[in-house]
Amino acid sequence: MTALLRLFPPESAHRLTIRTLAAGLVPAETAPDDPILATRVWNLDLPNPIGLAAGFDKNAEAFAATLGLGFGFVEIGSVTPRPQPGNPRPRLFRLAEDGAVINRLGFNNDGLQPVAARLRRRPSGGPRCGIVGANLGKNRDSADAAADYAAGVAALAPLADYLVVNVSSPNTPGLRALQGREPLAHLIDAVLAARQRAVPTSPPPLLLKIAPDLTEEDKHDIAEVALAAPVDGLIVSNTTIARPADLRGRHAGEAGGLSGRPLFKPSTAVLADMYLLTGGRLPLVGAGGVASGADAYAKIRAGASLVQFYTALIYAGPGLVRRIKRELAACLRADGFASVADAVGADHRNDRGPS
Repeated sequence: MTALLRLFPPESAHRLTIRTLAAGLVPAETAPDDPILATRVWNLDLPNPIGLAAGFDKNAEAFAATLGLGFGFVEIGSVTPRPQPGNPRPRLFRLAEDGAVINRLGFNNDGLQPVAARLRRRPSGGPRCGIVGANLGKNRDSADAAADYAAGVAALAPLADYLVVNVSSPNTPGLRALQGREPLAHLIDAVLAARQRAVPTSPPPLLLKIAPDLTEEDKHDIAEVALAAPVDGLIVSNTTIARPADLRGRHAGEAGGLSGRPLFKPSTAVLADMYLLTGGRLPLVGAGGVASGADAYAKIRAGASLVQFYTALIYAGPGLVRRIKRELAACLRADGFASVADAVGADHRNDRGPS
């Protein structure tokens, strides 16, 4: 199936994949997770720490099916208040030789109203069809970013298990400027107030998704604002605008955000920095370039409580979820850890292993 999909243009293949999943045509994973992978973050119990990153299921069309692939959690979006078509096509490019993708989609999505309607159809009572987060963006032509994010929070806070404020996509003009100290503090104040109004009791965790292309000053500012607000966690990181010199794919010069294998080292370095700058006080989600259990384990040791991936699925298919979990469990046991939580931030401890 994966090889067949790669015969189609990237965006057509993605659309076909979503439709196939939504139609229930992909078998669910039935094997139980290894108990060593179970973890608890933000008072949420997850069967494993491996999640599907935002960008795959932008419109919440297939979250139940993607959870069925064996993910511990999935994240829909990014969703903007109003529908928008995104940037002109072509806007999605495979770099197969590099295990990478470049996208300049530009927050193409159906908008809050239909996405909220789909999330309302989640099963009620007991486990709500697994852990589903919602990633929020702003409309390209919006003059008030804080109002857009507040609208997203108001609509989806009662429906999602966690919320993500995405201020790090490189494909919406001016968006990354929101990571500066003053605009970020203003934005977080607005979305926290909106969350309180929407869900006064036991509101969903609010996370901030940041870029890998940050200066040292940027990282310090984000850490200080995040702790002061406070937000409930960070996702590190979004795609990169950098282009490593050793990229081989013929589309390497395309504009947009680069994801996949070339992003692993820089995103993990920023993850480690943010763990230290926040003193390990905020749960971090490690994203960027994960394609194996060893990659997931490296993110966890660098400070991630949870891990996300997406690009590697394009090349390896859904069986990769099972393989990553199996390899991660083996890594944990090989180093003597009894759980995922025990390994979080291990690279920053003196003994670098279990205490």
